[in-house]
Amino acid sequence: MGEAIIAVRDQALLTAALERGFTSFLFDKDPGELRSLAKFTAYVLDGDRLLRDGKPVGTRVRIASPQDQERARSRAGRDELLLVEVADWKVIPLENLIAALQGSSTRIVAEARSAEEARTFLTTLEVGVHGVLLRPRDRAELDALRSVLDDLATERVRLEQAEVVEVKPAGMGDRVCIDTASLMRPGEGILVGSQSGGLFLMHSEAVESGYVASRPFRVNAGPVHAYVLAPGGRTRYLSELRAGDEVLIVAPDGGTRRGVVGRVKIESRPLLVVRARVGERELVSLVQNAETIRLVTPQGAKSVVDLQRGDKVLVRVEDVGRHFGMAVKETVTER
Repeated sequence: MGEAIIAVRDQALLTAALERGFTSFLFDKDPGELRSLAKFTAYVLDGDRLLRDGKPVGTRVRIASPQDQERARSRAGRDELLLVEVADWKVIPLENLIAALQGSSTRIVAEARSAEEARTFLTTLEVGVHGVLLRPRDRAELDALRSVLDDLATERVRLEQAEVVEVKPAGMGDRVCIDTASLMRPGEGILVGSQSGGLFLMHSEAVESGYVASRPFRVNAGPVHAYVLAPGGRTRYLSELRAGDEVLIVAPDGGTRRGVVGRVKIESRPLLVVRARVGERELVSLVQNAETIRLVTPQGAKSVVDLQRGDKVLVRVEDVGRHFGMAVKETVTER
């Protein structure tokens, strides 16, 4: 998702935008003492020069004619950012610029008059601009833009039912707990597995237990070698996650949202190996051998210690290999 820059005229609007998660702002002049409110990126327009934290990074171009469009295209490779204002709400000039600057190091930021116009610009030619600038009149417009950005960032994953064929002890191993900065709802969890092409939906610790308090921010995910699904369809090893990284929080219907990792706990614990099948394909995951660890089934969360042969669990299956976490079309066998 591209960068959203909010033009602010006073401290109240800046504070409201910060509270809604925006971190890039356009000011009439250097924000000075306003920098003490939070850590953010400050842009300033000096004529048609765009400054970021006091350093020139781009140019503003207003496109009202074919000549203006050519002037904008001439900035390709010369500016880091190209701030574009399109007269009379015309999308065609933006489409032309997006096509012309593809492969260039210059990123396009389009000035939008509303949240819905921002949506249009971010999806133009399916690729979209790299960012949008909005001059909100009030908090309602900030909320509308936040909603648009969250909607465009939403991914869906296709979940299938796999049949459990074996659950057995697997000895000791270093397992990872992921504590997120978000509260997960019952049914939500994180996709984890020993094979990148077959990930199990591990339920959060949102379920009440007579032994430990509910921790709806936590997923007891699995051992250090396992894959976890991150935004953008990428996978990460559990062992490499750090505070500030993002993972994908997944609901049983395949809906997702981004979760920021707040803490990772690695401890030596007894493990179980869970094997399941989708058709002729066998999937494997290792999990901690404890009653509070649950997989998501079509009926809800089920403790791994209660899993039986023939039970159904929700999984994500794909037919591509992985290279540094990115899907690649090659033959990869994982057992």
